[in-house]
Amino acid sequence: MSAPAIQDLLTLAVRAALDAGREILDVYSGADFGVETKADRTPLTIADRRAHRVISDGLAASDLPVLSEEGRNIHYEERRVWTTFWMVDPLDGTKEFIKRNGEFTVNIALVRSGKPILGVVFAPALGIIYAACEGFGAYKIGKMSPAPEDFGFEMIIAAGERLPAPRKDGIFRIVASRSHMTAETLAFIETVKSAHADVEIVSKGSSLKLCLVAEGTADVYPRFGPTMEWDTAAGDAVARAAGCAVTQRDGISPLLYNKKDLHNPWFIVKSEGR
Repeated sequence: MSAPAIQDLLTLAVRAALDAGREILDVYSGADFGVETKADRTPLTIADRRAHRVISDGLAASDLPVLSEEGRNIHYEERRVWTTFWMVDPLDGTKEFIKRNGEFTVNIALVRSGKPILGVVFAPALGIIYAACEGFGAYKIGKMSPAPEDFGFEMIIAAGERLPAPRKDGIFRIVASRSHMTAETLAFIETVKSAHADVEIVSKGSSLKLCLVAEGTADVYPRFGPTMEWDTAAGDAVARAAGCAVTQRDGISPLLYNKKDLHNPWFIVKSEGR
């Protein structure tokens, strides 16, 4: 049997993300966040588990392994031989989910030889999908939930806005984490301010930070704090497909995935030409 085309895998990932988003919103809309419960019965945990289940079911047709926070204990000796696999974060943006600000996402990436070649980032509360794959670019799609019966790759292209979108203002925008502002990030911002006359800081949660650079809304996203591979793989794929540079702090080395240690190094995402 021949391997599925990347277009078919992107369609599969978008469908899985939409299904996961519905599970999350079902919990999100009815949850009482003021009630303290045991850790394994919190609304956040329930939403995460339900999303993980439907994503795993949805991606099963690809016959590819899945690595996520749920499966973080898979031994490196087992996964090191995976040349192609799914990297999943069923619910990215814990604080955003609890605060009910809508800035949480479903992240699904396809990783091949340590590189994310396909990515889907779905913000169910905002109704926004970012979908990208190597060779076809990155797209931003709004309000495609639920997916119609005839949903396919062509519909992603037709319904989506190709990224990056043109921007005419002269403002240099830095996107930063609302919850993880570090001294190193503040120093980076001061360096940028010394080089640009008009600088604006944009705060955003979850993997939407990478997507803001991909779409051209922001120029750079420095992340000088802890992240895991599943936090970034999907947004990384979207940013790369949109022509952005996603590198370690040195500005040269790319982020690599399926390392023995699944923590990311510090990194910077820059839009084209920045």
